[in-house]
Amino acid sequence: MNFPLYIAKRYLFSKTSNNAINIITIIASFGVIVGSLALFIILSGFSGLRTFSYSLLDVSDPDIKITTTKGKSFLYTSDVNNILENNTSVKAISKIVEERVFLEYSDKNEIAYIKGVEENYTSITNIDSVINMGNWLFKDQPKTAVIGNGISRKLSLGIHNFGEPLSILVPKPGTGFINPINAFHTLDVQIVGLYSGTEEFESKFVFVSLKDAMQLLKFKENQITGIEIKLNENIDADLFRDEIQAQLGDQFKVQTKQQLNEVFYKVINTENFVSYLIFTLIVIIALFNVIGAIIMMIIDKKENLKTLFSLGATVKDIKRVFVLQGFLLTVLGMSIGLFLGLILVLIQQKFGLFMITQNLPYPVEFKFSNLLIVIATIIILGFIASKIASSRISREFIEK
Repeated sequence: MNFPLYIAKRYLFSKTSNNAINIITIIASFGVIVGSLALFIILSGFSGLRTFSYSLLDVSDPDIKITTTKGKSFLYTSDVNNILENNTSVKAISKIVEERVFLEYSDKNEIAYIKGVEENYTSITNIDSVINMGNWLFKDQPKTAVIGNGISRKLSLGIHNFGEPLSILVPKPGTGFINPINAFHTLDVQIVGLYSGTEEFESKFVFVSLKDAMQLLKFKENQITGIEIKLNENIDADLFRDEIQAQLGDQFKVQTKQQLNEVFYKVINTENFVSYLIFTLIVIIALFNVIGAIIMMIIDKKENLKTLFSLGATVKDIKRVFVLQGFLLTVLGMSIGLFLGLILVLIQQKFGLFMITQNLPYPVEFKFSNLLIVIATIIILGFIASKIASSRISREFIEK
């Protein structure tokens, strides 16, 4: 039998004659339970929030976007097409035309981006899944557009306003004198759908057909501003990017979804890490109670320690008793905290008790990685706290 472990379990689960020590031990256990519970819930909450935020990017951004490094537009040649079409990692390809434009409607003005897309664009992103009014673009409906809710609110513009179209204006290229009366190319469109998303995304794009966008910008055949790609499942986007970049050369810029939203990803990951540090600090503070409980136990059991020492136990064995006692106290509190945390996370996933809006429950996600992070954090900190508390034991302390 492991002698220190046996004594540690006896000390942990048996009441002492000093009621104050029993209360301190209960408080220490409660602190570990609450700390473990809070840390697991926060990590699960941020995992859910990160997944939810990334799902919004699935609506607004492709897996891969290719643009030119020189100028704004380029010709979609057969060489580029063959490179992409022959790649087995590619699920879908869509040419796009994107440009900053002026919007006019009923004496109101706004600056946004026109985005001309092909018929298969809904296989690149999930934009059609966030159409909350009307419908997505149809092939047999020329000069129609889908706009974001943000643009709709700013221009007081709804769908099917057949009395007055939305005017999309882009400055005519050229140098020298510009006639202000005829300074813009104009495209009048009818709104057939409104999409939702992040505040920035809702106020950014006016989606039209690729043909209408090319007509507005007076582009040549196969002249585009970008290519958006949807990858097959389980394809590493970074590896694919490096491969395509090498094949296309320096005249093209290939970016992944993460690179297109680099700041967004950094903010989300930084917030997650900072929250972990803050709640780890709370756990550390809670473990001070464990140190106090172990030290009080050492003082209370001083006479017993003399007996153990007289029976042949070494100072190292006696230290191990209280290291194991603190470790067991930490593990027990952690197990209860994680059990309660897991139940709360599953309840939130199932029933959505905590709501962000009336129709949107706060997103949480159970991940084994979060469970392992909490277990590793609590066990390491609990072991350190127990070592600190047991360091008070010495031969002089026992014999005094």
